Amino acid sequence: MPVDVLVGLQWGDEGKGKIVDVLAPTYDVVARFQGGPNAGHTLTFDGIKHVLHQVPSGIFHPHIINVVGNGVVLDPFVFRQELQKLTDRGIDWAKNLYVSRKAQLILPSHRALDRINEEARGGSKIGSTLKGIGPTYQDKIGRTGLRVGDILLPDFQERYQEAVARHAQLAQFHGKELEIGEFEADFFSAIEFLRTLQLTDTEYLLNDLLKQGKNVLAEGAQGSMLDIDFGTYPYVTSSSTIVAGACTGLGIAPKHIEKVYGISKAYCTRVGSGPFPTELLDGVGEQIRQAGREFGSTTGRPRRCGWIDLPALRYSIMLNGVTEIHLMKADVLDEFDEIQICTHYRTADGKETDHLPDHGDLENLTPIYTSLPGWRTNLQAVTDPQALPAELKSYVQFLEKHLEVPVSIVSVGPDRVSTLHLS
Repeated sequence: MPVDVLVGLQWGDEGKGKIVDVLAPTYDVVARFQGGPNAGHTLTFDGIKHVLHQVPSGIFHPHIINVVGNGVVLDPFVFRQELQKLTDRGIDWAKNLYVSRKAQLILPSHRALDRINEEARGGSKIGSTLKGIGPTYQDKIGRTGLRVGDILLPDFQERYQEAVARHAQLAQFHGKELEIGEFEADFFSAIEFLRTLQLTDTEYLLNDLLKQGKNVLAEGAQGSMLDIDFGTYPYVTSSSTIVAGACTGLGIAPKHIEKVYGISKAYCTRVGSGPFPTELLDGVGEQIRQAGREFGSTTGRPRRCGWIDLPALRYSIMLNGVTEIHLMKADVLDEFDEIQICTHYRTADGKETDHLPDHGDLENLTPIYTSLPGWRTNLQAVTDPQALPAELKSYVQFLEKHLEVPVSIVSVGPDRVSTLHLS
């Protein structure tokens, strides 16, 4: 059976968690393949909002196996908090949650280093969530990191102290102290909890399940424009957020991948620093922010808002081999008389392009817009795709024509029932 992959096509926060929740009942397995507690996947059903950071979004379905893959960086303390909240809400996760022994551990010293590094950047801050993600991936690539499987070794305490000593030296380079003493007790308590979970070689687990005919939904975090290689570098995350990351982050071969679901908002948002060609710094941007409740589910920071950007979307679609698009939060644009769509950029020398330039040129782009009429309809009241207003159907058709990929889902509200399947 195949592996289908779900990725964000913008700068994250596209609504991936909701779509995983909607699609999950048709899958046997949901597996997270990268990122860590810097992700915030929000799911709303039965009038209750749930926010997941490291736990796969299939966890609310008892028949689904949920896998935290080797490409994830795991904060044991945050992970325990997440699972406790699920327990408090009556979710029995113990039997269907598996964690890769090869996933990297986020240590308290990683979080401290993250803050120290960001402060050292001064006015050129990345916009880090300060969750320790970057320093953990640095240790992974530098071959000095600790993995989940290490907590089962008799010398884990010594390995931990060696890692903290290295991090202390890095902090001293910036004239800082790590100041992690108050967090270590909670960390080691969470490590004891982590030892009680189903820790396994998830690459074997997943491939065995595929041999048994099970189908897998690979769940990405962040968005393609934050990919470490292809995003708006250096204002990116520290992992591969595109489809290729599902192979390395889960230990599955490319031959298994079939569908690629690309998730995009009907507009654009971004958290943190970095170029954002269609950003709106006026009342329109604020109207979108308030209507869409665009505040980070992980950090609470207000998101930067702008119109949809087709050159950036085409780029992400190309990188991921997207087979269908799921258009999220269309209802946020309900009150607009006109909807703007960026189809091209004008460069600093006056040329038009529909390609996404490198980072240095992104700062000097002027978006070229096409205007379409708004629908001026309360979309949250629409339950039948055929009843969608003609203006929204025209908007979707415009996107399909220019992106050359079908839009198969339109989301018209936060609840899982506010999800309209067009095909």
